[in-house]
Amino acid sequence: MTILQAIIIGAIQGLTEFLPISSSGHLVIGQSLLGLKTAGVTFEIWLHLGTLAAVLIYFRSRIIRLIQSLWSGREGAVERTTVWALILGTLPAVVIGFTLKSAIETAFSSPKFTAAMLVVTGVILLSTLLAKNKGFLVSPLRGLIIGVAQAVAILPGISRSGSTISAAMFLGVDPPKAAEFSFLLSIPAIAGAFLLDAVSAEGGILPAGDFGGYLIGTAISFLLGLLSIHYLLKIIRKGSFHLFGIYCLVVGAVSYVFLP
Repeated sequence: MTILQAIIIGAIQGLTEFLPISSSGHLVIGQSLLGLKTAGVTFEIWLHLGTLAAVLIYFRSRIIRLIQSLWSGREGAVERTTVWALILGTLPAVVIGFTLKSAIETAFSSPKFTAAMLVVTGVILLSTLLAKNKGFLVSPLRGLIIGVAQAVAILPGISRSGSTISAAMFLGVDPPKAAEFSFLLSIPAIAGAFLLDAVSAEGGILPAGDFGGYLIGTAISFLLGLLSIHYLLKIIRKGSFHLFGIYCLVVGAVSYVFLP
């Protein structure tokens, strides 16, 4: 893996992990169209570390409050509700990930399927124009429903952030709160992917190749992850979240036509 490849792949991971345009979809399509390779599971582990660090640092104050709420009594009731919503929201992806593992791996081998799912993501994002903001918080039940949307996003081309934020918006959750919950929900999702990759990696998580390339790719995914979180929150506050749907429709349709 060259330094340039590490930069490109790290940039794709950092930008698309949190923007609602599907990181898995872009990696699959990028590999097919541009001949990019990730250097295997070990490099993916390091990329996950970069994006995980980004969300942990960006939401560090909120995460601390959520942890403190576990023993803070009545004054922490609202935050504990969010903790339960996060726990229930994580379960569907765990169940789907383990029960349909082979089918999901097959889907990742089909660039055309990925492109089609990117079009589906575009439709989902555009449909949020019909969602009504009722100012709701994320209850445990809403968290579970949002978690089902996250489980569907295991498929390549279906955006995790796009599907979860859209689901929350259709449940009447305030859009900025929907985005924040989606990012918090990404923590166990990314951590889980990291652990699964670490277990399956032959020779452990230390890079067997160019260590410099791994560090650069991880740093790029971390920095662009921070920027993409900040940018998406800003876009959502402006009410322009649906515009990402146009991008997904165009990229998905063009990729479907030209992919083998």
